[in-house]
Amino acid sequence: MSRGVRFSGIAAYAPERSVPNSYFDQLLGENVSDWLEQNVEIFERRWCAADESTADLCEKAALSVLERAGLEAADLDLIIVSTDTPEFVSPSTASVLQDRIEARNAGTFDINTACAGFVTAMDVASKYILSDDRYRHILVIGAYAMSKYLNLEDKKTVTLFADGAGAMILSSASENYYTAGQLLTEGQYNEWMGIYGGGTREPMSHDLIDKHRHQLQFVKKFPKELNPQMWSQMIKVLAERKNIAVDDFGHFFLTQININSIRETMDLLGQAHNKAHTVMHHYGYTGSACIPMALNDAWEKGIVKEGDRVAFVGSGGGLAFASAALEL
Repeated sequence: MSRGVRFSGIAAYAPERSVPNSYFDQLLGENVSDWLEQNVEIFERRWCAADESTADLCEKAALSVLERAGLEAADLDLIIVSTDTPEFVSPSTASVLQDRIEARNAGTFDINTACAGFVTAMDVASKYILSDDRYRHILVIGAYAMSKYLNLEDKKTVTLFADGAGAMILSSASENYYTAGQLLTEGQYNEWMGIYGGGTREPMSHDLIDKHRHQLQFVKKFPKELNPQMWSQMIKVLAERKNIAVDDFGHFFLTQININSIRETMDLLGQAHNKAHTVMHHYGYTGSACIPMALNDAWEKGIVKEGDRVAFVGSGGGLAFASAALEL
C-alpha cells in the first residue's frame, strides 16, 4: 500500500492582552501609530500576560487542534515545536507540552529556524510519516512569545513583534496530499537580526557588556527585495515539483512581517493580492506562529476549505527559508 501525508486539522491561540498602537505613542513619546498603520498595516497585537509563557500558548493551540481533528493526545506519535522563544534553554518546549496534554505515546523535539520554523517542521513531520509506518499522527506547532525579549525603548522592534501559537496535525494516508519544498539558508545574514546574549558565545552574566544582547535586535537592515525574490522563486519551484502552474495554487501563506513584501511577491507571481491571506493587522508579527495562525484564520472564516491547494513559504533570522505545498 502506498503511504502519503494528509492534513488533519489546524488551530491557533493568541493571548488575551491586546496592545493598540496608541500604547507605543505614549511609551515612546512620539507618534508611531500613523507609520504602523500606513506602512505595515498593523493596528494592534497580542502580548502574553506576565505569567504566560510559550508552553501555555502551545498547550491551548494543541488542545484545540486535537478536538478539531477528532483525536486524543494519546493518538499522537510525535510532537514538533518550532520556536526561537523556548520555555527553557533546555529541556525542549515540546517535552513540556507532551507532559501537559498527556501525550504519553509521543516522542518530542524542538527545532529553531526562527520564523521559517513552522514550515520547516511541516517538512520534517512529512518525512517521518513517509519513511516510517509507526508515525500516524504528528503535531506540529509554531509558537512565539517574543514580547518577553523586547527592548521597550527600541521602536524598530517593540512595535512589530507579538505572541501566539499555531498548531497543525499531519497524518498518514493512502494518498499523498503534501509536497515538500525547499529549505534554503543565506547564512551570511546570521548576525543581522536575532537574540545574541544567553548562548555559549555570550553567556548571561553580570559582565555582559550590552544589557540588550539578551533582547531581540535588528543589527543591520535587510535588503527589502530579498524576501519577495526568494519567496516568489520558491513558489515557482513548488509549482514545478507538483507539475502545475502557479495559478493553480488557490492560496499562499507567507511570513507576515511586511505587508508590502507579501504584495510584491504576489505581483512577481502575477497573482491577486487576496490569494495571500494576512493577519498581522490585528495580531502583529508572530514569527514561527504567523503562518499557521493565518491559515487558521482563513479556515475559520471559510476563505480556505477542504480540497484547496495551498503554498507556504516562511523566512526568518539566519536567514532561513522554507517552502511546502499542501492539499487540505
